[in-house]
Amino acid sequence: MLVFDVSFTWDGSPVADDERVSVQIDGERDALVISVAAPFHDDPAPPGTGSLDGLWEHEVVELFLVGAGEEYVEIELGPSGHFLVLRLRGARNPVERSIPITYSADIRGARWTGVARVPRGLLPAGPYRANAFAIHGVGTRRYLCATPLPGPRPDFHQPARFPAVTLP
Repeated sequence: MLVFDVSFTWDGSPVADDERVSVQIDGERDALVISVAAPFHDDPAPPGTGSLDGLWEHEVVELFLVGAGEEYVEIELGPSGHFLVLRLRGARNPVERSIPITYSADIRGARWTGVARVPRGLLPAGPYRANAFAIHGVGTRRYLCATPLPGPRPDFHQPARFPAVTLP
């Protein structure tokens, strides 16, 4: 099991306990099971359900899994059952979009949970680095990280700066 505690703003300021997000990765033989436990900020839900390009413009939790070289997978999970999976080669260079996965989410009061099953075949070859993020807010957006990243504005696409991890 691998757990990310999303407990900082993108630039390193700690967030209040009631804003923290947990992202847990468990391994199965052919898949990673990604579980999210997060506060629900009641941002307006996007239309429809399922895979949604542009999900990062809504309330979302993201996990970036980086392999050898410049290849990585971006997995976005929303509280209303939306998801987006991208394969990238180099920062912000998607080579495959809207990859289908199994995902379900549940909102209960001020919290939401989600569980995604991501086939291992979607992952680049290791060794791996990773980081987890959360975005929410209407008007004023909040950008949160497990491992803060430098820069003048939020920029999650800095895979070379993510910590090394061992996937379960």
